[in-house]
Amino acid sequence: MAYPQTRFLNDQFEKALILEEPDPSLDDLLRDQGIEPDRVPKPDCYDQEAMVDRLREGQHDLLFKRSKFVVDEAVVQASDNLAAVMLCCIGDDTVDKAACAEAGVLVLNDPVSNGRSVVEMVIGDMIVLARRLFTANESGRRHHWTKDSARRYELMGKTLSIIGLGNIGKQLARLADSLGMNVCFYDTSDVAREVGSTLGWTSCASLDEAFRKGDFVTVHVSAEDPQGRSNEGLLTYDHFRQLGADRPENSPRAFINAARGFLYDPVDLRRAIDEGHVQAAAVDVYPEEPGSADEDWTNPYAEEDRVLTTPHIGAATQEAQPRIASRMATSTRLLNEQGTVRDTVFGQGHTIGVSAEPPYWMLATVHSDVRGTKKAIDDSIYEAGASNLQSNHRDFPALGIAYDVNAIDQPLSDEQLDDLVETAQSLSGDDHAIRALRQFRVTDTV
Repeated sequence: MAYPQTRFLNDQFEKALILEEPDPSLDDLLRDQGIEPDRVPKPDCYDQEAMVDRLREGQHDLLFKRSKFVVDEAVVQASDNLAAVMLCCIGDDTVDKAACAEAGVLVLNDPVSNGRSVVEMVIGDMIVLARRLFTANESGRRHHWTKDSARRYELMGKTLSIIGLGNIGKQLARLADSLGMNVCFYDTSDVAREVGSTLGWTSCASLDEAFRKGDFVTVHVSAEDPQGRSNEGLLTYDHFRQLGADRPENSPRAFINAARGFLYDPVDLRRAIDEGHVQAAAVDVYPEEPGSADEDWTNPYAEEDRVLTTPHIGAATQEAQPRIASRMATSTRLLNEQGTVRDTVFGQGHTIGVSAEPPYWMLATVHSDVRGTKKAIDDSIYEAGASNLQSNHRDFPALGIAYDVNAIDQPLSDEQLDDLVETAQSLSGDDHAIRALRQFRVTDTV
């Protein structure tokens, strides 16, 4: 990668490229902020080279996308004005975060708005699997009357093991609680374990334990763990073969995945089903997924009638998509008008902004986390004769960058901003210490 120059971003965002058809309400919400949406319909938006050209020609400030379009180095470099990639979804595995960090491009997502839709689908999957409704439906279509109680179950009294007690995992646990289920969970986060245990759910020490204790196992983890390591291959055949091992022999032993398709090899799940370790499964995500209905796709479970498959529709509801559009528009407004960052995939769970009373000038900087860079910013503000009314700073060590916001009482001149960049380079020894810089007037709270 080569980004020799600091990118001086527009003081106010003007143009947004919108791909993969997030809810149409997003366009009007952006126009209300003075941002012109440039929406590209499917399947045109999956032409990578064409979208790079479009960014280069349009010099957009923002890129909105869902879960398929790949944001690689070429996309990141195409627009000198690109301030942020706005993900209208939870998943960030189609974004080259290292390339974004190197260019000073922020990556924001929506970790909450689709939660209820996913949770309700998982509850539905559990009922469908427990009562074998999908096989009964297929038998009925073949004019077979299959009324019996064999391997048909209630959810009440069964144990649900949840892998990943994040926003979706917690919502699911609460609903399972209300259905009279016992809830176990596995999560590596100390906070998640504390919250789950406080709410009366059983924390498992390992994935093996979670699988052994569950009549149902459902997975809700992100693409990466909190340390930035990929969760690809998190689950193996050895996990699947232990599903329900500590439960009574007459257990539903069902597995559900509405999280990520690459968490395991479908071959391992099929083997566990063939051998009787897993009685049934519901899968909404796959290692390889088409970008649209027009593309060819091979369902890895097509020959296995004990696997209920759906086409990645966990968040595809009439309610979730407008919620996502609204939340991402609000995240845009916070970033555009105050420099505030929330829900960045660089470090979830933190809002980076100030609460100073307007009016003031905002100096927002994406910079390397090399020693001396932050000092250069503070010194430059002081030497310019400006007062720092309030500031906030957060490092993202896994990516080697930081985001810094400073509410100051007067703006720095172009010459003083250039001096800031040179001072940061000198103090840190990093020629690309300041990745992106934006200065603008704040006149009101969002």
